[in-house]
Amino acid sequence: MTSVEVTTEPSDSGPSGYAAARLRLLQEKTQSGPPRRSGLAKLTDEWLEALFTTAARETGVRGAALVAVGGYGRGELSPRSDLDLLLLHDEHTNKAEKGAVAALADRLWYPVWDLGLDLDHSVRTPAEARKTAGEDLKVHLGLLDARHVAGDLGVTAGLRTAVLADWRNLAPKRLPELHELCQERNVRQGELQYLLEPDLKEARGGLRDATALRAVAASWLADAPREGLDAARRRLLDVRDALHLTTGRATDRLALQEQTQVAAELGLLDADTLLREVYEAARTISYASDVTWREVNRVLRARSVRPRLRAMLGGSKPAPERTPLAEGVVEQDGEVVLARTARPERDPVLPLRAAAAAAQSGLPISLHAVRHLATAARPLPVPWPAEAREELITLLGAGEATVGVWEALEAEGLITQLLPDWERVRCRPQRNPVHTWTVDRHLVEATVRASSLTRRVGRPDLLLIAALLHDFGKGWPGDHSVAGEIIARDIATRIGFAGHDVAVIAALVRHHLLLIETATRRDLDDPATVRAVADAVGATGTLELLHALTEADALATGPAAWSTWRASLVTDLVKRVAAVLAGEAPADPEPTAPSADQERLAIEAFRTGGPVLSLRAQTEGQPAATGDEPEPLGVELLIAVPDQPGVLPAVAGVLAMHRLTVRTAELRSAELPHPVADGSAAPGDVLLLDWRVAAEYGSLPQAARLRADLVRALDGSLDIPSRLEERERAYEKNPHRRGAQAPPPRVTVAPAGSRLATVIEVRAQDAPGLLHRIGHALEAADVRVRSAHISTLGANAVDAFYVTGPDGAPLPEIEATEVARALEGALR
Repeated sequence: MTSVEVTTEPSDSGPSGYAAARLRLLQEKTQSGPPRRSGLAKLTDEWLEALFTTAARETGVRGAALVAVGGYGRGELSPRSDLDLLLLHDEHTNKAEKGAVAALADRLWYPVWDLGLDLDHSVRTPAEARKTAGEDLKVHLGLLDARHVAGDLGVTAGLRTAVLADWRNLAPKRLPELHELCQERNVRQGELQYLLEPDLKEARGGLRDATALRAVAASWLADAPREGLDAARRRLLDVRDALHLTTGRATDRLALQEQTQVAAELGLLDADTLLREVYEAARTISYASDVTWREVNRVLRARSVRPRLRAMLGGSKPAPERTPLAEGVVEQDGEVVLARTARPERDPVLPLRAAAAAAQSGLPISLHAVRHLATAARPLPVPWPAEAREELITLLGAGEATVGVWEALEAEGLITQLLPDWERVRCRPQRNPVHTWTVDRHLVEATVRASSLTRRVGRPDLLLIAALLHDFGKGWPGDHSVAGEIIARDIATRIGFAGHDVAVIAALVRHHLLLIETATRRDLDDPATVRAVADAVGATGTLELLHALTEADALATGPAAWSTWRASLVTDLVKRVAAVLAGEAPADPEPTAPSADQERLAIEAFRTGGPVLSLRAQTEGQPAATGDEPEPLGVELLIAVPDQPGVLPAVAGVLAMHRLTVRTAELRSAELPHPVADGSAAPGDVLLLDWRVAAEYGSLPQAARLRADLVRALDGSLDIPSRLEERERAYEKNPHRRGAQAPPPRVTVAPAGSRLATVIEVRAQDAPGLLHRIGHALEAADVRVRSAHISTLGANAVDAFYVTGPDGAPLPEIEATEVARALEGALR
């Protein structure tokens, strides 16, 4: 590693000279990374040493030392790092000596503050420092990196020696405390390797964890796997340096809007490349942490048990127990290791066999075993032998235990050796906030979810493989389902599946979004919808597998991607498609008579000549996917209003004003089978709107307020566009708002979407009033909305509208295209 030589003339020893030299160093583009950090620390050392020397001479303090601790103690100063400083001094015996030490401290701290630098400072005797460290784990950790800056070197050396000795003596107590501290922080901050806006310091796999590993090594009780660890730590420090330089702030959070600039500062291609490098570094640190803490716990457990065993055995050291798990695989000390007779160079299936045994037994696989397998095992023949394929299925079907074992194999490159295409999805970020995981971890999580659904399908092996492969196409350009089908067909063939099974796996990957997208964005009462899905799926067995894969994929995506409401829609679609595959022809939907509530509202609307509505909470009978309580579906909003122009935009605008989110919307005319009580004809010109809505936050508005605003919206006295624009302007003016640039909206006509109506699909950034603007545009195009299917995934709205002309027939192709273009233009 090269070093930066920073020289300061005597006249530059003041704050202005240091500030100028510091600025030159930070602006020097040829110096970055470790050289800049060490150069900045050296420059700061020289400045503080000059301050200390002058102040000590003027105050007459002897036997004192200025000590850098924490990151500054390690010589790792980022551009906006704070200075962690400790002023050590001998015990003073009188008031004059106390005052001199206080004056010395003031002459050190105030110049730092005057430059606007953050300072974490303390003044203690060595005895006080040791006592504080004994009471406060964080203080003890900081002192482990204590480094002399100025003054009496002996005072610093004495404290360092004592602090390290205390740390090693107290290791059996302090290391479990440190482990618990790390775990609590990890739960709070999340996992760095999966976060879209990660905290480089506090998240799991971040700089705090790397520092904790140094502390474990200093205890002499255990040591972290060193391969790649220093490089990972340096990479995170480099990213933090670039973050400080681009933002000008002392921040550790890599926000979305700053990632492109940080990537450019580091000379990287784009923000995704930056995130992948951050994720790679975090995984190295996370894996090293897992292995290290497992070793710490093993050593501490052995220390507590062995003295008693040795006493019972007359002082002899007991031999470790080894329990066979599979051919060439045994368990020892709570880990899966290779048997003494195992020969990876002669047994290419051994890596998968060991991994499957570890996952099935719920045990971690030892670092030594994984590294030995990675370097010694021969490649599997192509196609794989049946045993290898079965061991892979066993590994994937082990549930939650699969994750840890898979990560251990991946850390040493074994997964890429087995599945070379894995490299394209490894650490690949997913920019949609609906996704909790990176692409590769999402695939593993999907297999975990699929493992709990294997009793629902006749071919659990195909389900698990499809779950593992379904998003492999995200590493390639174009539609990931289309690209994924080709990759899945190739991988399944290499793994050794028969031709028919390969075709099923490829079909599952190609159509893994078909059920959820159709169920939430299409009219299931339309025969064309069900027939199109049946034609794509082709067979009942494939439909069964696709249903389970859809659920596993959604559950592994994140909480926003699956609910009992979505599950009920998918189940309904699957039942209809299964009937068609069994030979039943989908019947044309017959007009359904209004319910009693709808009929009552329609009569009231016709009688009064104005809108009538009711709100009723809807709760699903079955438990939610992640809990025991039934999941609320939102609120059923029934509206009856005499047919007139502008009903859809008016209702949508009022709901947006009251911060209600629309989940589904159906519009139709009432056809009442009996006359009204006063003898007049049944009102055939009343529109019925049956919607599901949910409050964005807070409680639901009162029905009377909704009706009053709807009356005003329909008669033109309520200016909804102005109200929504005012709300948006207030949002835009918020100084704390940090919004990403959204892609433009896209409006398309779904080919062969329905025989009863034209399906227009809108993809746009979700925003208050979006449905209101869409309704206005459709009204302007002189089309009628038969039903609307609203789907919001994160910040993206994907809405489908079944529209007809004034005559109730689907739109001609040319007219439908013109409506789509006009709608897209209005949304832009």
